[in-house]
Amino acid sequence: MFFQADVANRSAMERMMEETASRFGSVDILINNAAKSIRKPLIELEVADVEKVWNVILWGTFHCSQLAARRMVAQGSGGNIVMISSVHASRAFPNSTAYNGAKAAVNHMAATWASELANDRIRVNVIEPGWIDTPGEREFFTEEQIREEGRKLPMERLGTPEEIARAVRFLVSEDGSYITGACLRVDGGIVLVR
Repeated sequence: MFFQADVANRSAMERMMEETASRFGSVDILINNAAKSIRKPLIELEVADVEKVWNVILWGTFHCSQLAARRMVAQGSGGNIVMISSVHASRAFPNSTAYNGAKAAVNHMAATWASELANDRIRVNVIEPGWIDTPGEREFFTEEQIREEGRKLPMERLGTPEEIARAVRFLVSEDGSYITGACLRVDGGIVLVR
């Protein structure tokens, strides 16, 4: 089922949760994957740039997580919330003030919610992807730059969305049933590069 909306729009997210529960009978898993990045040096950033990034990453994550958690608690059967964060949460990449800050905040919100929701059997975890080969990367790099820069990484390539999806599948599965409040870095070793 597809539901096109802005995750920063609270009423739209309420409708999305309602339609999801109506169609499938419950809300059991939430993956917070929406993101926006505006890359500029601090002195060139406009307040509107930061608001755009934070509306998607912070408010979107808050709205979706709170609404899903309320449903999961009411359902009484537990659930899973996974944040797709970034290695930017702990490594300050230049020209990414709003994105870096938002991802660090997402990690901390996840830890807070993991603590609050554990008694309701709702597990909250974080995945920190490294450099992943997505269409969004083409906004900032050419195909040639992506190939060249990928070769400089420890695994000599960018990661794939499928590799992130497999990590998500593990965390929400029974194999991950005793994991909450964790941060799983799926970065191909990018944080090892200095």
